[in-house]
Amino acid sequence: MGPVARRPVAWVAAIVLLAEAIGIVLLNWFLGLVVDRQDMSLAGLDPRAMSVGAWVAGGLFGLYLALCAFVLARCAAADRRPAGLGRILLISAAVVHGLLGAFSIGLVGWAAFAFMMVVLALIVLTLVAYDRYENGEQAADQAPPPPPIAPSSPEPTTP
Repeated sequence: MGPVARRPVAWVAAIVLLAEAIGIVLLNWFLGLVVDRQDMSLAGLDPRAMSVGAWVAGGLFGLYLALCAFVLARCAAADRRPAGLGRILLISAAVVHGLLGAFSIGLVGWAAFAFMMVVLALIVLTLVAYDRYENGEQAADQAPPPPPIAPSSPEPTTP
């Protein structure tokens, strides 16, 4: 993938992750409301504690995805690869999406699996494209030409 496609892929990945973050927060908010209004206990847990737990978990996971979206947007805006903590964050997001995709086949269905795999592909494609460009292609483009080849047989010396 060339330098032309890197930035749009990173922007699309950032937008998709931000939309996913909003969706996760709204889904957990709704689930927290359902648990709170049912007023039923699960294994002796307080319903209020379960609803607050759903809200906190949704908020934290949404914040995590929004932070990943911010790293991708910054990567796309600067046209540079993510470094340090941002890179680790994106790699962990790729692993999370791979695991969620595997679990979603049986629990939710193939559409959720396909969505998780598309997000996984966008994250990995962004990571690999910037790595390839900055480590390989750019270095090959800026490398100095090799020195001329010296003759293989030594010059005869005069006595």
